[in-house]
Amino acid sequence: MRTIEFREALREAMTEEMRKDEKIFLMGEEVAEYNGAYKVSKGMLAEFGPKRIIDTPIAELGFAGIAVGAAMNGLRPIVEFMTFNFSLVAIDQVINSAAKMYSMSGGQFPMPMVFRGPTGNAGMLGAQHSQAFENWYANCPGLKVVVPSNPADAKGLLKSAIRDNDPVIFMESEVMYGEKGEVPDGEYIIPLGVADVRKEGTDVTIVSFGKIFKVAMAAAAELAKEGINAEVIDLRTVRPIDYNTIINSVKKTSRLVIVEEAWPLSSIATEITYMVQKNAFDYLDAPIRRVVSADVPLPYAPTLIEVALPNLAKTVAAVKDVMYLAK
Repeated sequence: MRTIEFREALREAMTEEMRKDEKIFLMGEEVAEYNGAYKVSKGMLAEFGPKRIIDTPIAELGFAGIAVGAAMNGLRPIVEFMTFNFSLVAIDQVINSAAKMYSMSGGQFPMPMVFRGPTGNAGMLGAQHSQAFENWYANCPGLKVVVPSNPADAKGLLKSAIRDNDPVIFMESEVMYGEKGEVPDGEYIIPLGVADVRKEGTDVTIVSFGKIFKVAMAAAAELAKEGINAEVIDLRTVRPIDYNTIINSVKKTSRLVIVEEAWPLSSIATEITYMVQKNAFDYLDAPIRRVVSADVPLPYAPTLIEVALPNLAKTVAAVKDVMYLAK
């Protein structure tokens, strides 16, 4: 295995798929001449040229619409949003065109396209640039939503997303692009909709995804010092959700904590809570706990960001609560 950065894993996935299929192209703000706002597409213009690595104007609605039309005509576009906060400008094309076209055309127009870019908080960027929209897009039928937590998953999942014939929302994080991790050598893909049990345990199930997954793993390590053996599940995709892996884990541990960087109302955590109580209620020994963001626009001050977002202390406290160990 090699150790590479998250951004390099994404680049490898796109480059390898583009070498195999001339119908695939990348478009977005600064993806070509500037090598990408976060250098994910570094060197791709030199290899594939300006017809396949395309700089766009600052007009998300416009270039998202162009990508939809390209997909309808047999191409396989990858659209980079500089941040998913800016995807709100293009959400009409994503929701009303990309997500619905296959159904509304009676299957005449598959929509093989990927919308990718960073989501969630990345520090002192203000409320308008610090929002997590995973649950928003997961609410829409016709879309698949992927949120990787490490470089190996980022590469394997992005390759699957590019090959998929449905529109895929692929959500990353600014603070993860420079993170390093082991990535397998050679060709590999990770199927969409399959969660990963990253740590097996017996006492409590912790479910998370994306960059906040590190909080779940850190909490499991902290809890282990006190003799609490947590099972930790990385969802990897939030549409479709791998309910079976979660439910089977809860049947073993009898307790569930879900950690998510989202506002509480209609979160992925809320959906999982419903499905677990519906399918595994008799196995639960405690109410399910969510560790989510505060129900406010994210503040700018670092001290208030720490209060607003899920963190290690909140997750450990939630686990102790469902185990009736809270003081």
